[in-house]
Amino acid sequence: MIKRSNPVYLLVAISIAVGVVLVIAVSFAGGVALAPHLNNVAEAAPAPPPEVVEPTTLATGETDLVAVFEQNLIRVYQSSLPSVVNIQVTQRVDGLSRLAPVPDASQAPEEFLRRGEGSGFVWNYEGHIVTNFHVVADATDIEVRFADGRTAEAEILGTDADADLAVLKVNLPADELQPLPLGDSDALQPGQLAIAIGNPFGQEFTMTSGIVSAVGRTIRSGNSSFSIPEVIQTDAPINPGNSGGPLLDREGNVIGINTQIVSRSGASAGVGFAVPIDIAKQVVPALIEGKTFEYSWLGIAGRGVSSEVADFLNLPADTVGVLVIDVVPNSPADKAGLRDSDEFVRDEGQEFRLGGDIIAAIDDQTVREMDDIITYLVGETRPGDQVILEVIRAQGELEKVTVTLAVRPRP
Repeated sequence: MIKRSNPVYLLVAISIAVGVVLVIAVSFAGGVALAPHLNNVAEAAPAPPPEVVEPTTLATGETDLVAVFEQNLIRVYQSSLPSVVNIQVTQRVDGLSRLAPVPDASQAPEEFLRRGEGSGFVWNYEGHIVTNFHVVADATDIEVRFADGRTAEAEILGTDADADLAVLKVNLPADELQPLPLGDSDALQPGQLAIAIGNPFGQEFTMTSGIVSAVGRTIRSGNSSFSIPEVIQTDAPINPGNSGGPLLDREGNVIGINTQIVSRSGASAGVGFAVPIDIAKQVVPALIEGKTFEYSWLGIAGRGVSSEVADFLNLPADTVGVLVIDVVPNSPADKAGLRDSDEFVRDEGQEFRLGGDIIAAIDDQTVREMDDIITYLVGETRPGDQVILEVIRAQGELEKVTVTLAVRPRP
């Protein structure tokens, strides 16, 4: 199920201790490796009296640091475990819908059903569980399993394929639920500790750790034609079954929902992605209310202006912006008069589409790639808002174009 930039029952790989403990281990191992040599020298000639060293020696500091690191991981695991769930689903295979209708899943032939599993976590005391859309898509039956052995039937309350998010509902008393605290994904920096808890390959309630490898990634959701901005990249090992589980910071706050991996083998290769919690904070409340979260829509396809494109257009080599490749008919961009590319130029085997407008800024925010526009639209605007685009026309003149954003179309 796990493929490159596909929904992840999957996700990231690569052990964590390598990231954090490696630095510790280098110095510590060096001391161990030198010990036999120093002992041999001491036997050959008496060593001078050792210096008096305070308790805060390097070796002691290293040992204490490892212990503190381990204890913090244990604390995060133990405090988060009651909130993480294993999600077992029964799904119809694609061909079943073309056969005679089956009244319910229990009456469907076994060969027409398949079992799947993923992860999720408790969002609030009202029994709402957050997971990935692709974990529960087409599910006929869903069972949620807690680490203490409790199980509960769950229903799908709402889904958002564009963000690969879903909200489930279980009927359990509030005192039997422990929501996870939510962090701030906008404040993340590469190098911070990242901890994943989930059910990789059916191994329930497994913890892996690593670091935040990068922030601000934009990936295709795998469930729609639109992209998810501000995605977190991590090397914390994530595999099939981790999908929908929480990615935590060192305090145990949720910073993301594990969703995809990049892998040629289908297993963790150390490049995994998590939907940022700040997007979930926007989407999940709407789904809980039974609504569809509406994204702002501009209606273009584009690419960053390269130096080659700038040269073809006789623009300065340092020109930055997004070249409009296509404008969707009757979209906000079309109504505002944005022009797409209508010329084709081939150079050294590469074909370039030229002639369209170049968007240099949106609401005075410089844009360099299409990702910048997507991120701004999702994070800063709502349907019906107006944005001002700074546009470089084909003749090189700079214009300001006002666009009224619409609701992103659904398939």
